[in-house]
Amino acid sequence: MIHKSFFFCLWIWFSRGVFGVHMDEVKSVSVMEGDSVTLNTDVKVQKDDQILWVYRLGSSETRIAEIHRQSVYMHNSNVTFGGRLRMDSQSGSLTIRNIRTTDSGLYKLSIFSRNISYRSFSVNVYAHLPIPVIIRDSSNCSSSSSFERSSVPKCSLLCSAVNVSHVTLSWYKGNSLLSSINVSDLSISLSLSLEVEYQDKNTYSCVINNPISNQTKHLDNISQLCQTHTCSELKSSHWVGILVSLVILAVLAVAAIIFFRRKSKQAQPQNETSAFTTDAQKRAVCAYVSKQ
Repeated sequence: MIHKSFFFCLWIWFSRGVFGVHMDEVKSVSVMEGDSVTLNTDVKVQKDDQILWVYRLGSSETRIAEIHRQSVYMHNSNVTFGGRLRMDSQSGSLTIRNIRTTDSGLYKLSIFSRNISYRSFSVNVYAHLPIPVIIRDSSNCSSSSSFERSSVPKCSLLCSAVNVSHVTLSWYKGNSLLSSINVSDLSISLSLSLEVEYQDKNTYSCVINNPISNQTKHLDNISQLCQTHTCSELKSSHWVGILVSLVILAVLAVAAIIFFRRKSKQAQPQNETSAFTTDAQKRAVCAYVSKQ
């Protein structure tokens, strides 16, 4: 419930310079999905104070909580937050429980007391990160002929993570960063390749991280992963698969031809018998008519 007369009086007092106005900078808050976060006002509510919280997402703003004359009003916050909001009646601080990624946005605080102050909290909610997956990148076989001719054989590895957003994916050699890629789009698959020598004894790891958490996958045995299938073996198996498929198709085609030929031969004697029976019946009818 918003009291228009109260705001009108505040506007008059402010225009006359009775109150000072304090504008604070936007405070950034990062939190993991599923946790709880409290946006503190750092004040103690007095009898005639008014505290208002507004949630802004994009260009739309929604009043979500208010204290007026020491009474708490939650407005339509249950529609947006499903009863996960709590407002402290003594301080006006706002707590969001079981926070979701959809709760990210700007939370604007207005405090009307002896002084007027405005604060804003930019809340960023991050989803839990998956552990990256490292596989042999067989798609690079088409461009790896130079590797195979090299005196030091190499292979290409691929580190990937699915359904991620606002993250960075990186390859490390020991503690040294080799390469990285980041994304801010929602729910996409991210991958990053790395070329290594078959017998490389260095320690490699793939790391996915956001501003508040990370997950790491260590590459324990390069030679085992790289030598599972060489590019020439992968190419051979590819052609073998194509050849087997062609043979199966040819066998099925021959079987279909034999089947239809046998069916047509079985139907031909029946048609001849039927034709013979019909001619005999016609001759019998003609003979009977002539006798009459």
